[in-house]
Amino acid sequence: MSITILGIESSCDDTSCAVISDGVLLSNVIASQAVHEAYGGVVPELASRAHQQNIIPVAAEAIKRAGIDKSELSAIAFTRGPGLMGSLLVGTSFAKGLAASLNIPMVEVNHLQAHVLAHFIKQTPEDSRFPSFPFLCLLVSGGNSQIIKVNAYNDMEVIGQTIDDAAGEAFDKCAKVMGLGYPGGPVVNRLANEGNPKAFKFSKPHIAGYDYSFSGLKTSFLYTLRDALKENPDFIEQNKADLCASLQATVIEILMDKMRKAAKDLGIKEVAVAGGVSANSGLRDAFQDHAKRFGWNIFLPPNAFTTDNAAMVAITGYYKYLDHDFCNMDTIPFSRVTI
Repeated sequence: MSITILGIESSCDDTSCAVISDGVLLSNVIASQAVHEAYGGVVPELASRAHQQNIIPVAAEAIKRAGIDKSELSAIAFTRGPGLMGSLLVGTSFAKGLAASLNIPMVEVNHLQAHVLAHFIKQTPEDSRFPSFPFLCLLVSGGNSQIIKVNAYNDMEVIGQTIDDAAGEAFDKCAKVMGLGYPGGPVVNRLANEGNPKAFKFSKPHIAGYDYSFSGLKTSFLYTLRDALKENPDFIEQNKADLCASLQATVIEILMDKMRKAAKDLGIKEVAVAGGVSANSGLRDAFQDHAKRFGWNIFLPPNAFTTDNAAMVAITGYYKYLDHDFCNMDTIPFSRVTI
């Protein structure tokens, strides 16, 4: 009998539901929230209200596209955290109600672990190229920059992480200062492809071990703008592409320096990247380059699985279901936690 999981993702500003059967993705529906663009960032209260409006139609559409009846579901997997508490409460409450009505178990999912396990989603039954354990995963998103040693589906160890800002925050905050809108990361990436990555030099941190820091880079970027704007009010508009290219190149260099060190020290050549920033074309190119230079066996997720999505929640729920790792109805979400 097939194991069919409905995944629910509501950790931030996207409402998403997906159906996976025996590891194969049947549907993945995402409802984005454009309301936050006017504020230059996610407004938690608006996000939770939008989730309340979207969760039922998105879940219904995911089940419809999967070509199944809700009675065929084996379990409900939902993001328990980390994330925005109000948004998580919407997804958690809906999961409880649906699981109770169908008399099936619930599976709680750590959002960060789900990003890592997105590499195991089968888009067709024939898919078979997945990372071998143990492997290293660079998890880079708006709020997280971590290097994770993945020993098994249920055994992950954070060996390095940011001590302040994350890579995605560096992109978004610098983009906001330049007036590029929200989210800034994709705009920076697009403009970077048109600019000179060596046009400007920004400071890089000197942090021991595998940990990251991006606050100094952000400050260096802001000081560069401040000093230049005193002389030329049109500096940003005239140098937008070069600024983005130099910013992106510096972020990627910081990320890859630590990945090289971790891979060398641990003797691991199975290397993956995950999270929203993994869609950045410059970072993907850097992984391709390192694969050639250092013999890495790399894994780059499809763009559809880089940002927050329920497919990664469903595949995590699938593996936890195999372990009979279920949760109770009194489970509550959490806003902050590591792997």
